[in-house]
Amino acid sequence: MSFMNSYKHLEKLCGEIMRDERRVSAYIDEMTCTPFGPSLVAGWNNDLKKLKHYRHIRNLIAHEPDCSEESLCVPSDAVWIENFCTRILNLSDPLSLYRRALAEQRKAQAKRIPQPQDLDFENAVRTNENFNKSSANKNNGNKAAKRCMFCSRIYRCSDIDIDAYSVSFFY
Repeated sequence: MSFMNSYKHLEKLCGEIMRDERRVSAYIDEMTCTPFGPSLVAGWNNDLKKLKHYRHIRNLIAHEPDCSEESLCVPSDAVWIENFCTRILNLSDPLSLYRRALAEQRKAQAKRIPQPQDLDFENAVRTNENFNKSSANKNNGNKAAKRCMFCSRIYRCSDIDIDAYSVSFFY
């Protein structure tokens, strides 16, 4: 398949997935404006560089006199573009891989961060009867001591104001 036919195929696919009449340029712009793309997707920068290069070659062929496929392209250029089209169809192109990696990161974060509906506010504060005697002595025997879940400091009831939000930070 010739370079221009392969590029037209790429333009059609990019136009459909990006829903933008700029097609390949819209795909390139999305890659350029995507934060952390290179760190989340292997080969991101190489694909971006190739897409920009092939868009430039296409523009030269289409708009410059005396420029032709034969003088600017080698057969491997059309093969790379067709392979990229296949990657888009298989959802293994850079933007698809980025979205997948981002979704996996969010999923992992959601598992680590307790949501308000998951917190057990009734048992979030425990009295110092659950602590050993040395921690009870630090609090001069106050029954309503609490331990901060972040820094493990022990607080007395008079030191803090307990409401539904702050209770979640104590155990």
